[in-house]
This record gives sequence, structure tokens and C-alpha cells, in this order.
Amino acid sequence: MNISEKWNDVDVYFSTKLHTTDPVMDLILKTNSEAGLPAIDVAPNQGKFLYLLAKLKGAKNILEIGTLGGYSTVWLGRALPDDGRLITLEYNSKHAKVAEENIRKAGLANKIEVIVGPALDTLPTLKEKGISTFDFIFIDADKPNNPQYLKWALELSGPGTVIIGDNVVRKGHVIDADSEDESVQGVRQFIDLLSDESRIDSTAIQTVGSKGYDGFVLGIVKNI
Repeated sequence: MNISEKWNDVDVYFSTKLHTTDPVMDLILKTNSEAGLPAIDVAPNQGKFLYLLAKLKGAKNILEIGTLGGYSTVWLGRALPDDGRLITLEYNSKHAKVAEENIRKAGLANKIEVIVGPALDTLPTLKEKGISTFDFIFIDADKPNNPQYLKWALELSGPGTVIIGDNVVRKGHVIDADSEDESVQGVRQFIDLLSDESRIDSTAIQTVGSKGYDGFVLGIVKNI
């Protein structure tokens, strides 16, 4: 057994032991695959990790940058209280349509709004929707724009806001300062901003599993 197979089997082990059968989430993944969406959703245990983080935070207003087919969106939406709200931003109109249907099937259409268009165009409009701050923000879109997404996340945060960034290890290539990969450089700039930013306390966690070798950045906005 190679190391990637072992990572996958460990994910299956934990998911089998710690997750109940979840037909809704299984259906979302099936729908995404049949619609031809790329298989880049978070893994089931990572989705539940996001759900638990949002629950621990007691999040009522969640922002997600990057929807795809709504798999992580539904995990986060499940963490919301009855009066909670989640806004998710998706560039691709086809992906957004699939996500909206998945969200409806999950029974969360009353809590989740999908906004279609480039996130850097739609982010400036969010305050017009009556939400000046979010208490939980998940960044999982195109990596070259991560530095700009972080700036907007901080603009839309208050003291205690949790900010999560996905896919920050890039299979270890994040340490390569000379990489010609725009996603790697976007993540490196994202990390540099966090390193220099006095308003947020942050760290990174490397992950291995069914999605390979990658990781999350986790940060909490300070009370300053």
C-alpha cells in the first residue's frame, strides 16, 4: 500500500467511525459529479471539521468565498441557528445553479444565498445587504486572489471573527519561493499578509487524507 492509499484509508476509517450515514451529503457529491463539476470539494471529515468550528464559534452570519457545488456550503449552513444566515460567492453560473439545487435539497434555502459573479466584484456589495460583519469566513476560491480575499475578509470582520483558508500547503510547494505556479504564489502572499497583520492571530494545519496533502489556515480577528 502506497502512502496516498493509506491516507485515504485512514480518512475512510475515521469517517466510518465518527460520521453517521448522510444521504444528503452523498447525494450532493453525486449530483456534482454528474454535472461535471471538478472533484475538489472538501473531504467529508473536513466538511464536518468546518461544521464543528462554526458550531464552536456559535456563528450566525457566515461568508463563504468559493461555492462550487455547495458541499462545504451545506456543511456550514447546518451549523447555523434558526435565525442564521450564510452568503456564498461563486464565479461560475453553472456551479452556482448546481449549488442552489443542492442547498434546496438539503433544506437550507431559507438560510443560504448564492451570489454569482467574480468575488472581488460582489464582496464590495455585501454591506448593502445589511450585514456589515460576519463572524465566520471560509476562503476557498481561486488562490491567486487569496491576498485580496483576505483583505476583504478583514474588512467584513469584527473582534472574534474566525477566518479559515483552504488548500494552503499546495502539496508542499508553498515553501518554494521561486514557484511559477500562480496559486502557490497567491498562497504565499496570503501567508505573508497574515504574518504582517496585527489584527489577526493565525496558524496553519497540514492535512493528509483522501484529498491528498494540503492544509488549512485558521485565524481569529483580535479585539483591537
